[in-house]
Amino acid sequence: MPGLISSNPSPIFLPGSQDQAQKSESLNGTNGYVKSASPSNHRTRPTKTTGPERIPFEDSSLDNPDLGPFLLKLARDTISSGENPNKALDYAIRASKSFERSPVQGLELAMSLHVVAAIYSSLGRLEEAVPVLERSIEVPNVETGLDHALAKFSGYMQLGDTYSIMGQLEQSISCYGSGLKIQVEALGESDPRVAETYRYLAEAHMQAMQFDEAENFCKKTLEIHREHSEPASLEEAADRRLMALICEAKGDYETALEHLVLASMVMIANGQDNDVATIDVGIGNIYLSLCRFDEAAFAYQKALTVFKSTRGENHPSVASIFVRLADLYYRTGKLRESKSYCENALRIYTKPLPGFTSEEIATGLTEISAIYEAVNEPEEGLRLLQKAIKLLEDKPAHRGTIAGLEAQMGVMFYMVGRYSEARNAFENAIAKLRASGEKKSAFFGIVLNQMGLACVQLYKINEATGLFEEAREILEQECGPCHLDTLGVYSNLAATYDAMGRVEDAIEILEYILKVREEKLGTANPDVDDEKKRLTQLLKEVGRARNRKGKSLESLFGSNIPRRKKEGTKGWSGFSFKP
Repeated sequence: MPGLISSNPSPIFLPGSQDQAQKSESLNGTNGYVKSASPSNHRTRPTKTTGPERIPFEDSSLDNPDLGPFLLKLARDTISSGENPNKALDYAIRASKSFERSPVQGLELAMSLHVVAAIYSSLGRLEEAVPVLERSIEVPNVETGLDHALAKFSGYMQLGDTYSIMGQLEQSISCYGSGLKIQVEALGESDPRVAETYRYLAEAHMQAMQFDEAENFCKKTLEIHREHSEPASLEEAADRRLMALICEAKGDYETALEHLVLASMVMIANGQDNDVATIDVGIGNIYLSLCRFDEAAFAYQKALTVFKSTRGENHPSVASIFVRLADLYYRTGKLRESKSYCENALRIYTKPLPGFTSEEIATGLTEISAIYEAVNEPEEGLRLLQKAIKLLEDKPAHRGTIAGLEAQMGVMFYMVGRYSEARNAFENAIAKLRASGEKKSAFFGIVLNQMGLACVQLYKINEATGLFEEAREILEQECGPCHLDTLGVYSNLAATYDAMGRVEDAIEILEYILKVREEKLGTANPDVDDEKKRLTQLLKEVGRARNRKGKSLESLFGSNIPRRKKEGTKGWSGFSFKP
């Protein structure tokens, strides 16, 4: 899983001669398994010319009960030796067919199907791996014993990893949840091995921007590790680092800072200098969010000194800190220093050392692009985003990331008045988000709203209306009807309704927006005054007064609230849209 999730998928079930206790230990998803390779990091070795590519077994020979184990061993040996994976796939498929013919289809069949799916994944044939894993989940019967529960758990986790690589996070999380349920039933909720699966789900929800769910799972992980581990353990430190990321994403910076300081103390006690430096970067990020700039700069410089001495001056971690310092100096108005740090980071990213991944470089370029956008150099920002997209390629695992970059490109195109290109960029981002199963996220709703704004500038009012309506439904569900993002979409929808002649619909929406803004912001707020003017304009067109029925402010302060006399109104051209 890209991002917070490890690039190595979950292990696959390979039972051997281990006893029942060893099988029980394997239920944590880390012991007793062989990990399947991800297409993003798999390197196929040159195929050896010696040896047959296929064993010419007749179909009738598959009935031999000894053939399945023999073929499966050949498949595993071929994988271990690094030979042609297609040969290993052939052996594994034939082994699964042999086990299918057995009168009793048990763990051997599930095991062979896991191997087949793992090889499909390593070859990038993810769509073919999915039905194989779905079949492997059907085979074990958890009521039969612990080893069957192990096989089913492993199948769900491997299927979740496969969906994650395909960019389908919703299905991925569902599979992880099913695996967790089986594991909890087998081991209990407080077993240390269950904590690892809780953490896995926390990271998955974090990647899907489902922060409340991520926080709940991370809390369970932390509770289990505190119960079963020594005080100030490395496991607890790792949990606190993840919790800090979640709290930071939710805007709870003080709590995030507390977790990072505690994690840093543990790492210092254990002599983990590089981990301490990494945590210092996180602490700097929190201080930056809190506008405590001097403390942020100190934390970044501490980390920078460690990384330069231990990893070298051209390491990506050094470039990453340069980017953060560039952001810090931009926020403090030191633009020349900010641009200097951007150039230092770009020098590292444009001539990467061996071992740099395309994901690391693309992430760095994206962060620098945001700074160029902030200093009003959108063309340079666009150039860097385009380069980042090329580095990521159009792989399923990167689809969500590329969609985010294309959405950002759309914003930059919009800023410089290139509305047609902005619309195309948003359209590409939306298509990728739909394909990756993120069509119900708040981010998806925001991108729909941005594309609608681009369509308005191109006078495609009907298309804009459809986009605003879809965005409204999503944001109502994900954020609630009173959230500022949802209100912004309501406002845009009212403007398009007015342009289409649906004045009554526009008035109804504006009355609701004004009610909520008055309750949340007060009647003297400039945004409230804006909405009043817009509503007054439409009411004059239809010749009626504002409907104030059921307004909570009137019930609180009475009906004799002094109201300012309305002055001149604007035409629709002044009916502004909310980004």
